[in-house]
Amino acid sequence: MFIGHFGLGFGTKTVQPRVSLGTLFLAAQFADLLWPNLLLLGIETVRVVPGLMAVSPFDFAHYPFSHSLAMDLVWGLLLGLGYWLLRRNAGGALLVGLLVPSHWLLDLVVHRPDLPLFPGASPLLGFGLWNSMVGTQVVEALFFLGGLYMYLRNTQARNGVGRYGVWGLVAFLLLVHISSLLSPAPASTEVIGWGGQLLWLPILLAYWVDRNRTARIATSATAETRPASGPSTF
Repeated sequence: MFIGHFGLGFGTKTVQPRVSLGTLFLAAQFADLLWPNLLLLGIETVRVVPGLMAVSPFDFAHYPFSHSLAMDLVWGLLLGLGYWLLRRNAGGALLVGLLVPSHWLLDLVVHRPDLPLFPGASPLLGFGLWNSMVGTQVVEALFFLGGLYMYLRNTQARNGVGRYGVWGLVAFLLLVHISSLLSPAPASTEVIGWGGQLLWLPILLAYWVDRNRTARIATSATAETRPASGPSTF
């Protein structure tokens, strides 16, 4: 699951318009932002096994701190608390906190049984959709396109950056997604770890784009809209 997580970020912007799209992306992808760093530090491990599954060659041997349900709940609690301390927005903090473990739930659909419930001697879960290339892309597309539609329907551009930047962000995400499917398997754990740092780029782009868009607010039964009081910043 890659663009599906971003799709969830796009879609949940409609629940809390004051929360920046960049923050929603960060929360939804927090597990995958943490994981490359733990790989580089040798705390978590992965093996590259070409042909292991139709979509992914990764054998996730040990990643309980970034991808166990219990730890994702802990990270979500901490991230949500941090957001509340900074913004004093309880609804936004709750959404940010819930998006972190949502990553585990979406991964559960596609991973083979390798997702732990908690660090230690945990059962490993996964429904294995990655064994089907077509099935995986259908599910990813549903999440991504559905979330993007909700975002575009409920926000409007304030300027050219907001109007065209969002399509640049979408194009970048699709390019990375397609490249990951067509590229050869990574040569080493170090390549995976350093390459994973690129995941910060769409998050930074999302902050920039969303700052130049504003929420639509229905003012009548005819769904007339007007800009909200101002753009989200965080």
